[in-house]
Amino acid sequence: MGVRTGKAKAPIIEVFTITGAQRALSQEQTGRTRRYLISMGIRTACVLGAIVVPGWPRWVLIAGAVVLPYLAVVVANAGRENDEPGELGVTVQSQTALPRAESFDSLQP
Repeated sequence: MGVRTGKAKAPIIEVFTITGAQRALSQEQTGRTRRYLISMGIRTACVLGAIVVPGWPRWVLIAGAVVLPYLAVVVANAGRENDEPGELGVTVQSQTALPRAESFDSLQP
């Protein structure tokens, strides 16, 4: 019996993915939450700016503070139908080779 000194290469297995699959619901919800919070941050800046800034920019900031909540809710509640495909998270798992078994005949008494 010879001893193998190198590692055997695992056969390359082709992994098929579904390209039209949508992102996971948790990923989509995280993205919608992030967009909503960014919009509310801008609204807060508009409210604070309207308190400090005089003249016609004040009215622009007030309009932004009034309109942004509506737009933020509409964007946050947008359905999944327009969602782009996401990553499926399919990764190639490494497989280690089993040690070579001795011959069956040599194991017989």
